[in-house]
Amino acid sequence: MSALAKVPIGSKCRVVAVSGADPIAQRLMEMGLVEGAELQVVKLAPLGDPMQITVLGYHLTLRKTEAARVQVVP
Repeated sequence: MSALAKVPIGSKCRVVAVSGADPIAQRLMEMGLVEGAELQVVKLAPLGDPMQITVLGYHLTLRKTEAARVQVVP
């Protein structure tokens, strides 16, 4: 299990958990980052932040600090 922020470009993975019980964690789950959701890292910005992923058939852009809260498995 690792953080989404550390997943390389092009890799597919599955969400295991979103850490925290604050509004940011709630918003991440509302955007589709729920347990069992499959996602793929599409690209990173030139300086590495933010990152673009696909989840539930749409593109989503996350800051590295937000992506670090999402635990995934390959």
